[in-house]
Amino acid sequence: MTEQDTAAIVDAPVEDVGVDDDARDEADIAADYIEELLDICDLDGDIEIEERAGRVYLSVTDEGGALRVLSKPDTVSALQELTRIAVQAETGEFSRLILDVGGSRDARATELQRLVDTAVERIEAGSASAALPPMSSYERKLVHDLVAEKGFHSESEGEGRDRHTVVTR
Repeated sequence: MTEQDTAAIVDAPVEDVGVDDDARDEADIAADYIEELLDICDLDGDIEIEERAGRVYLSVTDEGGALRVLSKPDTVSALQELTRIAVQAETGEFSRLILDVGGSRDARATELQRLVDTAVERIEAGSASAALPPMSSYERKLVHDLVAEKGFHSESEGEGRDRHTVVTR
C-alpha cells in the first residue's frame, strides 16, 4: 500500500456501522427537539443516542442534578410522547423512541425488578397469580422480560390506563 492509498483511507468519512438512515434521522430530529426544549427551560444537559433492536434511545444527563425537575416518571412519559410527535410530524412515520431523563428509566427498571421479585415470592408462597399495578406498554414489556428470566409467565390484562401485568407460574 502506498502513502497515497493510506492518506485516502485516513481522509475517508467515518460512517455509523449498524445504524440505518431512518433511525439516524429519527434520533437527530428527537435530539434537536430535546435540545430546544432544554434551551427554553434554561437547563443544561448532554444527549446520548443509542439504537437497540431498531429502536432509538435518547438519554439526557447532567452533572449538577438540574434535570431532576424533568425526571419524574410522568414528566418523562409526557416528554417522550411530545418528542415522538415531533419526530412523526417531521418524518411522517410513527416513532417508537425511548427517552430517559436524568437516569429515571434505570431507577424505574430497578423498581420494576422489585415488583417482579415480590410477585414471584407471592406465587412461590402459594398464590395462583400476582397482579402488578397499571403501567405503560414499555414498562410492561420490561416486566414480561424480567418475569420470563425468572421462569414464570406473565400476561397483560385490562384496557387503557388500567392495563396491567399478571404473573403466574
